Amino acid sequence: MPTSGHATSPSGPCRRTVVATLGAAGLAAALTACGDGSGDSGDSGDSTEPTGANAPQKGGAGGTVLARTSDIPVGGGKIFKAEGVVVTQPAKGEFKAFSNRCTHKGCPVTSVEGGTINCPCHGSKFDISDGSVKHPPAPSPLPPADISVDGDSIKLA
Repeated sequence: MPTSGHATSPSGPCRRTVVATLGAAGLAAALTACGDGSGDSGDSGDSTEPTGANAPQKGGAGGTVLARTSDIPVGGGKIFKAEGVVVTQPAKGEFKAFSNRCTHKGCPVTSVEGGTINCPCHGSKFDISDGSVKHPPAPSPLPPADISVDGDSIKLA
């Protein structure tokens, strides 16, 4: 049998080939987890877009209707991947909106739970009331987004 690390034995590929292949697969998985900037990422259920009667509609000069006020839970929020925003309701009747991209590496946030907007890539957490960093490594708050509330409609400005 050959003694070189590059040889293939009758029983299969050499160890170097297997390690290189597994390493490449792991790298691909890690890069996918951090997102590619397209906004398409894993889904925690919080980012489900409304359909039917709850679907976003174009709203004249006021912008696109994202949701009804009743769609955003008090103390929580909802992520709108296509629009690139997360809308929260820190207190009853108070609505805030922020970019859905983590300020650490640009990964899309995927959940709003326990009073924070959460990034799965490296564990950053942001406060639902002002977007401030509650748990690093994010270096800065989520940038605010412009929304307006018109009756029971939340519109992206």
